[in-house]
Amino acid sequence: MADAVAARWGLPPFRRAERARATEGVVDGVPVRVLKPTTYMNRSGAALASLRADAAFDPARDLLILVDDFQIPIGTFRLRTEGSAGGHNGLKSIEGALQSQQYARLRIGVGPLPEGTGDWADYVLAPFEPEQIEQVEALMPKMIDEVEKWVSR
Repeated sequence: MADAVAARWGLPPFRRAERARATEGVVDGVPVRVLKPTTYMNRSGAALASLRADAAFDPARDLLILVDDFQIPIGTFRLRTEGSAGGHNGLKSIEGALQSQQYARLRIGVGPLPEGTGDWADYVLAPFEPEQIEQVEALMPKMIDEVEKWVSR
């Protein structure tokens, strides 16, 4: 998703950053930075260190997290401006780093877990089936539109 957003906006290639790969530019007059954490998912909050160091950074205004969620059906997404981690370890890490739940998140459905799946980590780390790829790719333009609306607000 981050790659698709960066491509839509014509941002330069991702480069190495603190615990992330990053690119930045200006979208509709708004400076943006797209980060892809290089940490394990459950340590995603560490990738926000460079943002937290900026005194002008306000997560409630300046941060949108894009995250997969197996509790949301594949082919759907949900954008919220705040809320709990809902059991998602990556969001728990971000909340710990920010000491707040006041940040936007776009939860991208990759669920439900197939019957008999004992370990959700194995499921979310496994490659998508071709049918799943089609569902996510079909949803991509709408998700990017929602990200752009969020940026313009």
